[in-house]
Amino acid sequence: MSRIAARFEALQREGRAGLVTFVTAGDPDLATAQAILDGLPGAGADVIELGMPFTDPAADGPAIQAAGLRALKAGMTLKGTLAMVRAFRTKDQATPIVLMGYYNPIYSYGNLRFVDDAKAAGVDGLIVVDLPPEEDEELCLPAIAAGLDFIRLATPTTDDRRLPRVLTNTQGFVYYVSITGITGAGSATADVVGRAVARLKRHTKLPVAVGFGIRTPADAAAIARVADAAVVGSALVQQVAAHAGKGDPVKAVLDAVRALAQGVRGARVAA
Repeated sequence: MSRIAARFEALQREGRAGLVTFVTAGDPDLATAQAILDGLPGAGADVIELGMPFTDPAADGPAIQAAGLRALKAGMTLKGTLAMVRAFRTKDQATPIVLMGYYNPIYSYGNLRFVDDAKAAGVDGLIVVDLPPEEDEELCLPAIAAGLDFIRLATPTTDDRRLPRVLTNTQGFVYYVSITGITGAGSATADVVGRAVARLKRHTKLPVAVGFGIRTPADAAAIARVADAAVVGSALVQQVAAHAGKGDPVKAVLDAVRALAQGVRGARVAA
């Protein structure tokens, strides 16, 4: 059983939703980013998405775009991202890590080389937002063969005709994008998300994690009542931006994660 499947089974036994946290590898610098990554499980993150910095992140809003640029300016590379995961695994063998990003850096690295190196580093899954299911032979199928979960995005515009194709070969969990548009822009109401999650669950037995537009513990709690996990990213990288060079970004991010985790856990208990 993969770490991702094991974590969601454990959450189900606990009777609660999970908290998925997104941070960008190398933001604002390698040492700070590593300290944030290493501290996330203790602060309450159940699953970690680690962003692979890219120069043209088309699906991301200003906050994550800026995080990627800070990381690239600090010298972060895809090889460096994998090194961060290897360092994390010397301390934590249980928390799932999903690499999230775009296909271009992976293609440049070499697909099969990347899959092998990611697995060896301790990566559990991949989210590649600009690689559609029609191109599964490019990366998805080699990743699955190597034991990496390939996690797909579903959106409000993914209709019932398209959804089965999106779910083909999807593993780990389904990432439901709760709004149309970029990360960090707007948010959907919990009742709308709840109906969307229910529709997805008619098509798959995989857990459904919901992201985009979740900023506060109250937001996370509302999503936790209707989904298997809440995903928070922009709100965390904004903490890095606000405190880098003029405060303690590690403390700021981990404090924010603790508050979000309390919201998620309280919501499930209250339900």
